[in-house]
Formats: sequence, structure tokens, C-alpha cells
Amino acid sequence: MPDTVGTAGAVLLLVGAAFSVVVWPAFLRRVARDERARDAAGRPTRFLTVHVSLVAIAIVIALAQGVVGIWWLLA
Repeated sequence: MPDTVGTAGAVLLLVGAAFSVVVWPAFLRRVARDERARDAAGRPTRFLTVHVSLVAIAIVIALAQGVVGIWWLLA
């Protein structure tokens, strides 16, 4: 039974990582096209900066999830 739980946990981590890698970049593309993303001079606004930071953090977490998920499967 513990092996099944470990495998399920690893798969859950990998699914979560895959979801983040697919969803967050698409979200960032929508944010970048939003009229609030740039000011009148074309410079990035805080709206864009904050969302880029959030997506970057989410992708780093997704990479960590993927590494741990693979490590857990191989253990």
C-alpha cells in the first residue's frame, strides 16, 4: 500500500507541474495584451510587472514539483 500512495503522490505532483506549465504562460500572454499592461508611452506598468513576477514564481514551483515528482517515482 505505501508504494501505491507514493506513486499517486508523484503522479499528482507531475500533473500539477504540467498544469502550471500549460496554464500560466497562456495567462501571461493574455495579461501582456491587456490595455493595463503598458502606459501611454509603451512602458510596462505595475500590472504587467506583478503578473510577470507571479508567473515566474509559479513556473519555478512547477519545475520543483516536476523534479520532486520524477525523483519520487524513481525512488
